[in-house]
Amino acid sequence: MNATKPVSLNLNVRGLEQSATLAIKATCRRLREEGRTVYDFGLGQSPFPVPVRVVEALRLAAMEKDYLPVKGLPALREAVAEFHRAKDQVEAHPDRVIVGPGSKELMFLLQLVFYGEILVATPCWVSYQPQARIIGRTVKLVPTDFARQWKITPQQLHQTIETTRDDYRPRLVVLNYPANPSGMSYSADELKEIAEVARRYQCLVLSDEIYGQLHHTGEHVSIGRFYPEGTIISSGLSKWCGAGGWRLGTFVLPPDLEWLLDAMAAVASESYTSVSTPIQYAAVRAFRGGVIMERYLWHVRRILSTLARQCTHLLKQAGIRVHPPTGAIYLFLDFSPFADALSERGINNGTALCDRLLAETGVAILPGVAFARPARELTARLSYIDFDGARALAASENIPLDQELTEDFASQWCGHVLEGVRRIAAWIGGSAG
Repeated sequence: MNATKPVSLNLNVRGLEQSATLAIKATCRRLREEGRTVYDFGLGQSPFPVPVRVVEALRLAAMEKDYLPVKGLPALREAVAEFHRAKDQVEAHPDRVIVGPGSKELMFLLQLVFYGEILVATPCWVSYQPQARIIGRTVKLVPTDFARQWKITPQQLHQTIETTRDDYRPRLVVLNYPANPSGMSYSADELKEIAEVARRYQCLVLSDEIYGQLHHTGEHVSIGRFYPEGTIISSGLSKWCGAGGWRLGTFVLPPDLEWLLDAMAAVASESYTSVSTPIQYAAVRAFRGGVIMERYLWHVRRILSTLARQCTHLLKQAGIRVHPPTGAIYLFLDFSPFADALSERGINNGTALCDRLLAETGVAILPGVAFARPARELTARLSYIDFDGARALAASENIPLDQELTEDFASQWCGHVLEGVRRIAAWIGGSAG
């Protein structure tokens, strides 16, 4: 095509770039192909293998080829409902479950069919805001800070809503915890207070609990317990089941939001039709859980919490501000104590910081601006997952569950991550010097 010919491109996607998490993964892959040693702390992908029983279920379902109902395989919807009833103590019903090709696509559909304002606390997952932009929705970003552990407070949510002339306009509050990118979570008391504000203003809550089962002590609490009439619970296989590439996500909606569910299903029927049939059959096995799945999760949590604790310690020793995470696979780093020293090196924002860090140490992390933080803020997300999860899991299984893992365990089985973190510490130490 003639390069000078005008391009007919939707205004909502002009200038839109590839997701930062996928872009950094491609960069790391290219650098490794060039022979460089890379510490890939960019993309948040579970390092652990899909549980054997779930893989076996997929193998048995490989011959299943028929289209399934757009909302999902009935047996899977029942398993998902039971999963949330047992885990989250909510009144989930299979008729109000929808299965999609990843929770990411379901979130896109929700923003498409819901007509109203979207409130998102920052730092936030990289795709909430771009999805709204593609659709043409209004997003109000609510900034948090280090002192508040990067969490939105009930008072902050109340004040954000009160600043508008129409207190009761349709709103969707997005709540993600344990959080990407901070790894922080909310206590039951905090969720109760947030629920009270949401109820007062009749807001819907999208509770993105994709990392719920990766709460490091297994104590995740859903806001759906305290605001059942207005909460949509989002989950899926990608994080707690190690099956990101399988692309299966789930939404559970309350009775009063069946109109929203039906609208999402209608759009799904005209777009992706239904999720891969063999994957749905295998997912039944995952969501039904059982002793084997619980042991798998126990080991995964134990490994992640041990590694996170050591990474946090190394970073704090170097003077980097970071909170010990409650769950998930992330640390959100604040390099602001080194602002003057970094400026002397020509580094005045998070993007420059991450670019230089990668070029000079091989460590790949993502700048805070990718998570809707101010461009000049010296923050970044580190995903501590660049290790062989299968080997670490096998090693953990040889250690009694009532024992804590030692520093030697992390050094032996997650040493690449710890070496990368030490490189960050040494690099920032050069700034301090």
